[in-house]
Amino acid sequence: MGVVKTLQERLIRSAATVDSSVTLLADFQRWFRERADADESRVEIIPFEQMRGWAFAPDTHNLVHETGRFFSVEGIRVRMPGAPVEEWRQPILHQPEIGILGILVKDFDGVPHFLMQAKMEPGNHGGLQLSPTVQATRSNYTRVHKGRAVPYVEYFQQAERHRVLADVRQSEQGSWFFHKRNRNMLVEVAPETDVEVRDGFRWLTLGQMHHLLAVEDLVNMDARSVLACLPHSPPAPQETTFPAPRAHSRHRDADILSWITGLRTEREVFTERIPLRETASWHRGTHRISHESGRFFSVMAVDVTAGGREVGGWTQPMIEPHGPGVAAFLLAYADQVPHVLVQARAEPGYTDVVELAPTVQCTPRNYTHLPEGATPPFLREVVEAPAERVRFDTVLSEEGGRFFHAFNRYLIVETEMSAVPEEPSHYRWMAVRQLLDLIRHSHYVNVEARTLIACLHSLAV
Repeated sequence: MGVVKTLQERLIRSAATVDSSVTLLADFQRWFRERADADESRVEIIPFEQMRGWAFAPDTHNLVHETGRFFSVEGIRVRMPGAPVEEWRQPILHQPEIGILGILVKDFDGVPHFLMQAKMEPGNHGGLQLSPTVQATRSNYTRVHKGRAVPYVEYFQQAERHRVLADVRQSEQGSWFFHKRNRNMLVEVAPETDVEVRDGFRWLTLGQMHHLLAVEDLVNMDARSVLACLPHSPPAPQETTFPAPRAHSRHRDADILSWITGLRTEREVFTERIPLRETASWHRGTHRISHESGRFFSVMAVDVTAGGREVGGWTQPMIEPHGPGVAAFLLAYADQVPHVLVQARAEPGYTDVVELAPTVQCTPRNYTHLPEGATPPFLREVVEAPAERVRFDTVLSEEGGRFFHAFNRYLIVETEMSAVPEEPSHYRWMAVRQLLDLIRHSHYVNVEARTLIACLHSLAV
């Protein structure tokens, strides 16, 4: 218990530190702007035929790399009885290898600092974003591309030499990825360990990162996901202890687990990988593979010139969403204990049927052609909430390595628990502590909900 308490106290101290002797927030902001201004990276949308090392397979029309590594664009057939649309086919990214998303942690004067990097990804709207220490696929850190080694990866490959704070495989977008997982890690080195700060990296406190989360399109998805996996978190607003006492949860832990297990057992979700050429209603042009309705997303290709990366240039396919999304938690307090309304959401690419998702998670324009009853529950409550109830509201982008200009508006809207007195079958009020407990395990909390957990922590700043 002493070690856990010491770690929690140190993280609380880090969350309360917005300026440190290592990095002043204003100095970081100036440094980041200068790097962004100096970044000469270029991303150009190109016809598929101009991709280097990528080609459509003659038999399946799957879009694959000549090495057989990295990822591929394939097709999937989906059947979800009871969903607004019960059957469909679509392209999907298949990336079976598991990458590393890792943040290195070190104490300076008793305050934990996190080594973050300014990293360019081809799908980023503004070029550089604040990223984990290591953000690399297995193909990248094993140097399939024959480029430079990934900096700092040895700390995570040999984590047993240090102190592991978190190490869990987490899923990513189940609508665009098939069974995608990444290893989310936080590894702490001893204070006396000499860690060279390479060009493009800076030590930041938890409080500084919480402050930066409120800046539009700055902290990338992978950093948000890893930060949500921290084993202990600082006090949330209106709380004196956090995580909250178990007795104050709306539902017992065992009942929450039974609810999830029951839905995973009873919910019918059938998915089958199929050749890309069999995705009916999707048509391939010179530059894009798109749905005939113009909705959902497209598959397109880019030519990238990048500075500061392991490889200076490459081409690749990407997913391009059609329209911004909304991801929001309804937040309520019971005896000063924060609860969020979660939904058990099924997506075709999930490994285990459903995962816990935000109260609202959707791209609104994808529902305009469906009957009114198909509109996601609580959408109006979050997007039309009065300003005094909106606790967090920032547009953040999704993973820029695979998605081109993919944005979600992330919201946390405070309400009363009595506003949802009877939870719909796929929704539950969960104490934030319960959600944090489940983040320690794989395939329970989806990537959008993990972002919102990181945002919820930032409200304490």
